[in-house]
Amino acid sequence: MKNWFDEAVAARYDESSGTYFDPTVIDTTADVLAELAGDGAVLELGIGTGRIALPLAHRGVRVHGIDLSREMVAQLRRKPGGDEIPVAIGDFSTTRVDGTFALAYIVFNTINNLTTQDAQVACFENVAAHLERGGAFAVEVGVPNTQPLEVFDLSETHVGVDEFDADTQRLVSHHFSLVDGRWERVAMPFRAVSPAELDLMARLADMRLRERWSDWTREPFTRESTKHVSVWEKA
Repeated sequence: MKNWFDEAVAARYDESSGTYFDPTVIDTTADVLAELAGDGAVLELGIGTGRIALPLAHRGVRVHGIDLSREMVAQLRRKPGGDEIPVAIGDFSTTRVDGTFALAYIVFNTINNLTTQDAQVACFENVAAHLERGGAFAVEVGVPNTQPLEVFDLSETHVGVDEFDADTQRLVSHHFSLVDGRWERVAMPFRAVSPAELDLMARLADMRLRERWSDWTREPFTRESTKHVSVWEKA
């Protein structure tokens, strides 16, 4: 698994004005995760700069993390309370940490950073090994788009274009960002995955679907939904 979140990307990551960085969205996400965790500890896969982990920790939840990017974690460490969250550096599909957890979670399409089916299956197996019996695994991810090209963001400082190959499920997100008066391009590969395929991966790891919503407000998931939040439970 390649680290696409180098120092340049990490330094600008929290400057995004996208929906995922809206304080209301962050608060809603943290509230739901705190409810799912109850009194237990949680493990965030792809903890990054702490966009969700820090608000969750501020709610009294014991948060641990895994992330491949030392640069992203360095940004987390610079924030108030960021140095108090234990983080293991490594590929979250295989990296193990000490202890067991009531909840593990992945937000913001990060499951797609695993670019092969084998790696995604390994991620579910790794999560199951960390969860207590009855523990939950929550994943927030987009529903695969059927269009070969889609503009997903368009502003004066950023243009985002997704390129999708339905045959291979390969998805490449092209980001064009205006930095210091000049445009820079970063292209990141992903693997799109359907809700049904994720359910099968969960079953292989001895987990069963508990709930599925269209977003963190718990709106019903329908054929019109562009993303889903799914929660599986360890048997």
